[in-house]
Amino acid sequence: MTKDWMKVFIAAFFEVFWVIGLKYASDFWTWAGTAVAIFISFYLMIMAGRKLPVGTVYAIFVGLGTAGTVFSEIVFFNEPFEVVKIILIIILLSGVIGLKLVTPNDIEEGDES
Repeated sequence: MTKDWMKVFIAAFFEVFWVIGLKYASDFWTWAGTAVAIFISFYLMIMAGRKLPVGTVYAIFVGLGTAGTVFSEIVFFNEPFEVVKIILIIILLSGVIGLKLVTPNDIEEGDES
């Protein structure tokens, strides 16, 4: 896995934090943390999109972020566990993994900036 794909996965990780922050932030510090998570998330996604196909980067970013947010809501915020949700997340992640597998690692081979 290249460092550009790692950027996408880290960006999706931070996406979970800012999405949850948009729902639960209530004071200066939680809003500041949400803003920082938004910045890190989009910065990494944009940097990865410079070398990887943008459509695939965005689809993987959103898919992983969605799955992470749903799981976080169930585990940390007492959202009801529904089998249908989990099945749909598995289908979503299957598509994300499929996109990753059929996408070349780098558009510009050899450029490791």
